[in-house]
Formats: sequence, structure tokens, C-alpha cells
Amino acid sequence: MVKLTAAATKSIPRIIIFALTLVYGFAGLFLRDPWKNEDAIGFGAMWNAHHGNTIDWIVPHLAGRDLSLGPPLPYWMGATLMDLFGPYIGDANAARLYSAICFFASALAIWYATYLLGRRQEVQPMALAVGGQPDRKSYGMTLADGALLIFLACVGLAQRAHETTPMMAQLMGLSIVLYGTVRGLDKPWQGGLWTGLGILIVALSSNLTLSLIVVSSTIVAVIASNAKLRFRWTLTSTVFGLIGFAVWPALWHYFNLTPEWRHIAQAGWRNMPAMQASPSIESLAFFSVNFWAYAWPVWPLAAISLAHWGQTREAGGWRAPHLCIPLSLFIGGLIYVLFRLEANEHDLIILIPSLSIIAAFSLPILKRSLISFIDWFAMFSFTLIAIAIWVIWLAKVTGFPESTAANMERLLPGFQGQFHWRSFVVASIITGIWLAVVRWRTSRAPKEIWRCLIISASGTTLMWVLLMTLWLPTINYAKTYRYVAQRLAYVSSKNAGCIDSSNIGLAQLASFDYFTNLPLRDDPSCPWVLTHNQSDAKAYASLNNKKLILLWEDRRAADRDERLRLYQVRPE
Repeated sequence: MVKLTAAATKSIPRIIIFALTLVYGFAGLFLRDPWKNEDAIGFGAMWNAHHGNTIDWIVPHLAGRDLSLGPPLPYWMGATLMDLFGPYIGDANAARLYSAICFFASALAIWYATYLLGRRQEVQPMALAVGGQPDRKSYGMTLADGALLIFLACVGLAQRAHETTPMMAQLMGLSIVLYGTVRGLDKPWQGGLWTGLGILIVALSSNLTLSLIVVSSTIVAVIASNAKLRFRWTLTSTVFGLIGFAVWPALWHYFNLTPEWRHIAQAGWRNMPAMQASPSIESLAFFSVNFWAYAWPVWPLAAISLAHWGQTREAGGWRAPHLCIPLSLFIGGLIYVLFRLEANEHDLIILIPSLSIIAAFSLPILKRSLISFIDWFAMFSFTLIAIAIWVIWLAKVTGFPESTAANMERLLPGFQGQFHWRSFVVASIITGIWLAVVRWRTSRAPKEIWRCLIISASGTTLMWVLLMTLWLPTINYAKTYRYVAQRLAYVSSKNAGCIDSSNIGLAQLASFDYFTNLPLRDDPSCPWVLTHNQSDAKAYASLNNKKLILLWEDRRAADRDERLRLYQVRPE
């Protein structure tokens, strides 16, 4: 049990937390190109569905490549948003509204799940002898605010939450599963509906492995929890979950897909991204190195919460719903990451909702020394990052400091920094707000238990907004294929027939299809071949008695290792 006064659980003003979430969620969604790698791939499949036929909708893939990218929900959402808003804001901007929908739905589900758990009797603070302890609603709202701030403060979430990847739909589905399972503790029908909807979203946006892990983890959480869910929750969630698993195969039969396309779809559902039957050494190494920075400050707060509440028998220990439900889904997500053939940062996003809820329950028990450490560490780190962003921007625009400007020119040859007054105004306003937040935190001794999160959440928002205003042209120049694609289109003949694209990556294919009108096909009979691997092209030519004539060679300015080559194919 914890001791708290009502003053310590005063919730954050709604206007502040709404504004913080909206600014964070929308910053970086517009006025940029699809970025290498996963962002471009996700957008490419949405673009293909937007312009394509029935097959392109049922089996998401890139133009010219018969390889399923997995279940279709993310691509349906992106293509539909292009249909609705593309004529007004552009297709790339419209597609990224998908990311905003997933992000805000996830944030809302995390907030409400934590709010419901925070109102439960087993986590309530001790009744004080003289009164003045918080009521259940205030306590639940404060913990929910804390969970949302922890979610926003997660350092690794910033870029990944603004990309058009299937992981955003998975994040939304998993968050809704968490909310529905918690909601089912007091409202079984409603909770079952939300849980089933979350499973449906996961099943239609991820491979079978993750879908089955989420289902299994939810079952384990329900069985292990000391607050039993009722039959009505089980029935509703099961029905909706089964619908989620049945929708995609039903479409294969309804539209009478050919055996070849069914095989492609099934392969994508099983193994996109690539999985294996045992933990991957590569994924384990990736996780052990990258998770701690990616999930800061979520993981230390979650560890403190687990250590305290797991030993608190009055609250139910490990079987208490506020630990058991999110912890089970976190462990399931961790198993999925480790069984990936080669995990990356995008996979870690599914671990954050569960950890954010667990971490929120550490706020009532944090020691003053740890609160000060988190505050000062965040204040120092994000202030230095903000200064660096401003200094480098100044060097790009004015050429001063000269050494910084020279380094930027060496890293991004050909890029010309320009002054954009709207970006400057927005960056100045967000920097001013950051200074005001720092002044408020350092000049007062607030009692609210969420006080140590304001600096961290504001800092990640500051960092992301500055990058997406002052640095957006630079980052866009470094991560887009627009310019190299334009140069490829310029040198390509209109009479080329088709270009064999089987030797380029998915991100390159998606970008070239969007930025050019070239006839890209995975077809060895094409008279031209585009490749980024010279040895593959030469091996192909040798095997098929062909002669390759180099017509064009280029690369993105920010990528010194990549070499794109266009060859004309002639008989030996």
C-alpha cells in the first residue's frame, strides 16, 4: 500500500495533455517524402492498392513484385485515406494520416486501460487517519495521465510512430486488447467487444505468429489474474477474434484467387516479417543492445513498479490485474521479437503499451532522489539536443559556425539549406514552451506524482518538433529516393519496354514506382535491368549468356555504400 494525499494526485489540466499529445502525434506527418526503408515500403503498398486492382487490395504487394507484405488492414487504411484526402493534401500526406489514427487510438486505449486499473480497490492508497487521501477517480486519472506521459516520453517511439508501417496498426490493436481485457473486469460485454476488436486488428495487420502470441498472452493473463473475467467477455472476444482470423482467407475464396496468389498470400501471413522456430541470436543481440535506449524512461519505471507491486500481497502480488494483464502481453511481445529472424527497432514498438501501463504504477512509490535524477537527466539531455539542433540549423542556413557547415556539406553534398520562416516560428515557439516548462519545474516543488514525467515527455516532443521543422528539409534530403529517381527517369528511354527490378530492394522499388512512371517489373526478359548489386547483375548475365552495358550509375547523397546501376541487356 502507498500513502498519498489528494494534492499529490491532482491531474494535469486537460488542455495541456491534449495539446502535448496532438503536437507530438501530428508533427512530422506532412510536407515530406516516404523515407527509406520501412516507411517507403509501407507507403508503396498503400500507393499500389490506391492505384491498383482487386488483387492489389486483397494481397498487399509492391508494383511489379509478386511478394505479399502480409495482412491487408494497414494498406486498406492508407489507400482509403488517399482516396478521401489525397486530392486535397497529396497522397503521401494522406497515407500518413493512417499513422496518426493508430497513434491516437493507442494513446487513448493506454490512458483508459490505466484509468480503469487505477480505480481498482487493490491499488488504492492507504486511508489517512485525518482524511485527505485521493478518491478513486482522481487517483485513476493521475495514473492514466502518467501512463500517457510515459508513452510520449519513450525516446524510440518518436520516428517510428510517424511512419506508414504495419507496426502502427499492431500497436493500435495491442493497445485495444489491453483496454478491452481491463474493461472486461467490470463490463464483460463491452470489454469482450474491445478485446475482440483488438485481436481482429492484430490478425489483419501482423503475421500469424504475433497474432497467435497476442491471443495466447491474453488467455494466460486472464487465467493467471486473481480478478476473473466472466463468460460474456470470453464469448464476445472469441467471436470477434475468430472473425479477424477468418476475414482475409474468406476474401481469397470470395474473389476466387488463383492458387499462385493464394500461396503468395499464405506465405506472407506466415512469414512477413521472417520468423524462425527458436530464438534468434541476431534478435537477442539486437534487443540486448538497443532496448534500453529505445524504451527510456519506460523500462526503469516499469522495473520499479514490478519490484514493488509484485511483493505487495495486499494488492494481490503478481496476480493483480494491473501487473498480470500488461506483463503477460509484454512477455508475449518479447517472445515475438526474439523469434524474429532479425529484429529491428520497429518491432520494439509493440512492447511499449504494456510497459507504459506497468510503469505508471511506479509513480506513487518513486523516491525523491530518483525523481530528481530523471528530471535533471531529461532536462540536461534534451536541452543539449535542442542546442545542437539549433546550432547545426544555423550552420546550414548561414554557414556559421564554418566547421559545422563544412561537416554538413561533407555528409550531404549538394544540399542547400534555406530559411523557412514558418518552421523558424514554430521551432521558436516550442523552444519557448520548453524553457517555460523547465522554469516551472526548477522554480517550484510540485507534489503531483506525475511531475517527473513532464520534463521527459516535453523533451521528446521538443526534440521531435525541432527535427521536423528546422531539420525536415535536411532529413528529407537524406532519406528520400526522390532525387535519384528523377535522375533515373531522365536517363531512361521511353522506348525501354520494361526495366527488370528484381535486383533492387523493396524500399527502392516502392520509391521508384512512386517518383517515376517507369515500367518496373520483376521480369528477366526486360531489355533493361536496374540493380544495386553489381555482382548479382553480372551473375545473371553470365548465367543467361547476356551482355550488360552500363547506362547509368548513381546513389543517394547520404548513402555512400549504395550504388544504383542501370544496364542495357543484349545477347552475348
